[in-house]
Amino acid sequence: MDFTAARRIMVDSQIRPNDVSDPEYVQAFLTVPREAFVASGKREIAYSEFEIPTGEDRAMWLPRDIAKMLKALAPRPSDVALVIGAGAGYSAALLAQLTETVIAVEEDESDVDRLTERMSTLGYDQVAAIQAPLTAGLPDQAPFDVILICGMVEEVPTALTDQLADGGRLGAVVKMDAALGRARIFSRAGDTVAYRDSFECTPPEFTSFRKPAAFVF
Repeated sequence: MDFTAARRIMVDSQIRPNDVSDPEYVQAFLTVPREAFVASGKREIAYSEFEIPTGEDRAMWLPRDIAKMLKALAPRPSDVALVIGAGAGYSAALLAQLTETVIAVEEDESDVDRLTERMSTLGYDQVAAIQAPLTAGLPDQAPFDVILICGMVEEVPTALTDQLADGGRLGAVVKMDAALGRARIFSRAGDTVAYRDSFECTPPEFTSFRKPAAFVF
């Protein structure tokens, strides 16, 4: 299969039509080999228009959804980015095309080892994989210009928005109901954090971000 041609078709049919045509984003999607982030048996469908599971509660988002999220986050070449629940690392690799440094967080040591090996093999030296609880982030390495949560969450912990630099942006899909999530962009200005809703999508849910059950008499 000609994966280079498949990347071009993906960009022309799934990304550009969804209002993501800025040269920097187009180039990122044309450069990062999506097929390298899925199991070998799924490489033929790597550029199809659906999510591809990569592990428990992990999947590569629809190309259009991750493209729209990246555009909404507006990463800059000098930014330091934090990717929460990086999974196979596709989103981290895309951000590596758009920022200076990317730190990819996963909870399981074996996932971190696989991420490290994959990024090294593909030559993404500016991506570092670190083991840490997803909901905690990396406060000792904050602040971050961009934080991307790579799954749907019931709520975004203050512990993560606290790690935004002044002017920083955090992107997450917040669960609205059983069948709907809404991409939400949080921004910090001084001591104030505000958000705006961007678009609707439904990536896999991160169970560790569920709200505590309310006590009922």
